[in-house]
Amino acid sequence: MLAEVGNIAAEVHAKVDPLPRVFYAGFVEDALKEYAEARATLAFAEGSELPSPEDIGVEAGPYLNGLAEAAGELRRFILDSLRKDDFSRCEELLDTMDEIYTILVSMDFPEGVTNGLRRTTDQTRGILERTRGDLTMALRQQRLESKLAEFQGKVP
Repeated sequence: MLAEVGNIAAEVHAKVDPLPRVFYAGFVEDALKEYAEARATLAFAEGSELPSPEDIGVEAGPYLNGLAEAAGELRRFILDSLRKDDFSRCEELLDTMDEIYTILVSMDFPEGVTNGLRRTTDQTRGILERTRGDLTMALRQQRLESKLAEFQGKVP
């Protein structure tokens, strides 16, 4: 499905490139942001290389906003894993969220270029910190349960 969306995005570019007022009206960039988010989320979930904006044919603003939105999807992935008692990739994905935030916070371009990236970056920070807290609590609880089970095994 992502390949199909990529083809549609290329078609949209071809049709609206000569019409910058249409391209920058917001709805095209929003659609490209969603596409970038989907590509980034899939790459993170699969553990594959993150495609560049050029690889997927998306400008920097929608790409960066899509990357920020992907951090929210990673939070959902982590929370779903915690509910299943699967801690295997949680810290790795939290590190990825941290890297996303580090990249976003280093962007210093006018809002007109990045289309609200500062606000999205602030939201990403909140998502990252809540996820860090949730994961920390889950890991500590897992350790506590393990120690209690170990202790119960030693008690006659």
